[in-house]
Amino acid sequence: MGGNGGGDRIGPDQLIRLADRARQELGDAGQRTRRNVFVSFAHEDETEVNLLRGQAANESSDLEFSDWSVKEPYESESAEYIRRQIRERLRHSSVTLVYLSGDAATSKWVDWEIRESLQLGHKVVCVYEGLRPVRVPPAVTEFALTCVAWRHDLLMVELG
Repeated sequence: MGGNGGGDRIGPDQLIRLADRARQELGDAGQRTRRNVFVSFAHEDETEVNLLRGQAANESSDLEFSDWSVKEPYESESAEYIRRQIRERLRHSSVTLVYLSGDAATSKWVDWEIRESLQLGHKVVCVYEGLRPVRVPPAVTEFALTCVAWRHDLLMVELG
């Protein structure tokens, strides 16, 4: 009763399969449309991104999404392993939100996640807090991506 008490952890792939199954069984009847969103950000910006996640989870918010982003860093020295794990998360999303900051501008992972999202055919929307950063990841400029202030009304328009 109550589990095995052994502290076994569910792996990311198992968690994704369980979430897919739950969504399938529960259906979407009577629910607002949810966006499967991957949030791309520099690890140094985790606190600010957690605020965005919290606001999006707020029941009174017009912005409602299923967050498929990586919430804990993968413990691996292998860049290819990390790419595979992130790519799997991206495949389960339809939109990528990129949190722009000075750290994101220099992050090779943020730039890679943008490019990978575009290659998968996903919409990519960049968000920032306060004034738009002068420095952005190269892919933002290269692909002339939409950048909006971190406001739910603006995000709703962009996420359409």
